[in-house]
Amino acid sequence: MNAATRPPQPSFLRRHGWKLVLSALITVFFVRGLTASGMQIIPSASAFDHVRWWAVPAYLATLVGMSVYRAIRWRYLLRQIAIVPKTRLLAVSWIGFAAILLLPFRLGELARPYMLHTRGTKDPSGKPVGAITMSAATGSVVAERVVDGLFLSIVLAIALLTVPHIVPLPDTVVGLPVPVERVRQAGFMMVGVFATALIVIAVYYVARDFARRATLAVFGLVSKKLGEKLAGMASNLADGFHFFGRARDAIGFLWETTVYWGLNVFGMWILALGCGVVHANGTGITFGESCAVMGMLGITILVPGPPGLLGPFQLGIYAGMTMYFPTSVVVGPGAAYVFLLYVVQFGWSVGSAAFFLVFGDKSNWHKLEEAEGIVPPSEDDEPSDPPAEKLAQSAAER
Repeated sequence: MNAATRPPQPSFLRRHGWKLVLSALITVFFVRGLTASGMQIIPSASAFDHVRWWAVPAYLATLVGMSVYRAIRWRYLLRQIAIVPKTRLLAVSWIGFAAILLLPFRLGELARPYMLHTRGTKDPSGKPVGAITMSAATGSVVAERVVDGLFLSIVLAIALLTVPHIVPLPDTVVGLPVPVERVRQAGFMMVGVFATALIVIAVYYVARDFARRATLAVFGLVSKKLGEKLAGMASNLADGFHFFGRARDAIGFLWETTVYWGLNVFGMWILALGCGVVHANGTGITFGESCAVMGMLGITILVPGPPGLLGPFQLGIYAGMTMYFPTSVVVGPGAAYVFLLYVVQFGWSVGSAAFFLVFGDKSNWHKLEEAEGIVPPSEDDEPSDPPAEKLAQSAAER
């Protein structure tokens, strides 16, 4: 079907209007809840009295480095499909990260696969090479998310177990009807959630026939169609883990993931020190406490929510700080810390995406027909495991 005969597609607002309305309502709910509990989205001027402003550009520098590693590590997940230049990964990723931030319910997660997927080029026999299908790109993003979630939840669990907290713990998170002990329990629970997700996908990766039969046997009792759909989705997503089939790709990805999260927590620690986040005895926030705060932020923003993550972002930081600092610090210098952390991250995400959208080749931000800048793997990079072969076969059929 060509463009002339293709039926008109519904507008973006018609397709996603209800999501935008619901997202706006969630935003209002979170903002009202935070402000009613005494936590200010925009702190009073006095909250900034202890800020040492050198910390803001210092944090921005770590944020830039973190964003670079967050983007380019994607190449390890794609290497057995196609070799993608780092500059293109930066452009696609930074625009995609902004989409995740700005769109509700994490709809922006689909932006990166959409912008990167391509039919590739053709060899003399007419077979597509260097193709990145939408399912392959999406599978790689899912793999990235699962590894990130497991990595972050493990860091959080270690911090909760080893870093001393206030005794006794406050009953609630600075006035919110959320028990602090429940927040800690949620942190431990996330390890189990992501570990389970990794195990399920790993089973699909190494024993696909068995996993498919098991899925059909369980969910087929409810609906055979549902079981087949879930099995197909899990199979496609499991292909994103083909990078574990080669040590150099797995080690490279895990190393750059460690650098990415390390820069993240280091920057958050520097900014918190610069904002005057201190204990009752006047000592500054420790690196371990920053790991816990980062982990709490991670688990709150994982839940699909409003545009800009407004509300869940603030809640995660406040929940983390409540475990270690007096209330006067959390709602004073801590409020300035939350505000600056949010503003700098929001500004960088939008600004870096705008840079590529304004100065980059706009033809690169849509589905490409010829995979400009993307080349097929060399002989050393040829896929050797069955899932990767399956990807190549599906690309050829596509």
